Amino acid sequence: MTENIVQFFKNLPPKQCATCGTEIEEMHECYSNQCSTCNNL
Repeated sequence: MTENIVQFFKNLPPKQCATCGTEIEEMHECYSNQCSTCNNL
């Protein structure tokens, strides 16, 4: 059962910025949906 959960998370697509669509490198303490460039506008 644990292997299925791990596979699920490994197969998720990369997170994208809601504004410009660039890929966001996720950090464990961040739930932002915008990249740092768009976040600073």
